Amino acid sequence: MLRNPELSWAALSAFSRSMAQMLEAGVDIRKSLKTSGRQSPDSRMPAAVDGVTRSVAGGQTLTEAFESQGRLFPPLFRDLIHVGETTGSAPEVFAALAKYYDSRIRQSRDLRAALAWPMFNLVGAVGVIGLLILILGILPGSGDFDPASLLGIGLSGPKGAMIWYGSAFALMAGTFFGWKFINQNLAAQMALHPVFIQLPVIGTCMKSFAIARFSWCFSLAQKAGMSIKPSLNSSLKATGNGAFVMAEPLIWDELNAGETLTDSLAASKLFPVQFLQYVETAEQTGTVPEQLERMSAVFEDDAMRAMSRLTRIIGATVWLCVAAFIIFFIFRIVFIYAGMLQDAVDATNV
Repeated sequence: MLRNPELSWAALSAFSRSMAQMLEAGVDIRKSLKTSGRQSPDSRMPAAVDGVTRSVAGGQTLTEAFESQGRLFPPLFRDLIHVGETTGSAPEVFAALAKYYDSRIRQSRDLRAALAWPMFNLVGAVGVIGLLILILGILPGSGDFDPASLLGIGLSGPKGAMIWYGSAFALMAGTFFGWKFINQNLAAQMALHPVFIQLPVIGTCMKSFAIARFSWCFSLAQKAGMSIKPSLNSSLKATGNGAFVMAEPLIWDELNAGETLTDSLAASKLFPVQFLQYVETAEQTGTVPEQLERMSAVFEDDAMRAMSRLTRIIGATVWLCVAAFIIFFIFRIVFIYAGMLQDAVDATNV
């Protein structure tokens, strides 16, 4: 589960860029494959490309050769290679794939950078609370006063600190593995993503990224000459969003019934009015691929802005939780101290 069954985006980007350059220069396909797969940030790439090269040398088509490598090469990659091979536009398709994976790498890097500070604060807060549990459990009590009771969470001393850290680690690990499972499991995506995209900010970010990827892939597929149904299927899968993948039968049924692309996409209730208006204009002028390519950049920018808002909210939430704990801790000390004073006064009066 830790390692993605597919090759890394960095490996696919480097391989695609090299293939585009070599094929554009007229280098033989087998030599291009051998050279492009030689050095890669993913250790699985050289062996996979060797297998592709042997398959091509054995008489298979390029599409069949990549298919023979199972899940190593993503479905979108294989679909577009098939388009490039059948339409004679393989160099252009490889170049477009390199740009696509570069974009995914940049988005992932920006997301990690944006989440780094909130996560640092969260880990720091967990560490400080654990340290307090340890220290307060070691301090000696006085009369009815037990320092370990200050936190009010029933944990104290080394054992309490270990339980606290273990619980926090289990929660973080569960969240990480859950995210990895959803990312690699289409059934989980189809079950959960329709719920996630309804959430404020998170849903906006997910939907904008999905529409940006759909627009880019559909534009490329149409420019390369792919027919409408496989174009639609590949583009919805390229979103990486289960809600959009689930909508494919509905959208296709609408198209097959004679509806326009605009009305068919609108039937899914996943695309915003702004996007649908652009598609409608593009249909009327016969410039759907060109308009969608432009819209891809627009919605990617929207997604990045939504992601920035999301990380600010996460950061603020972490800070509020830490502040709430500190305030609770201060008031608890005050109340305990006030109670001790009151007990002393009552004892004196007696």
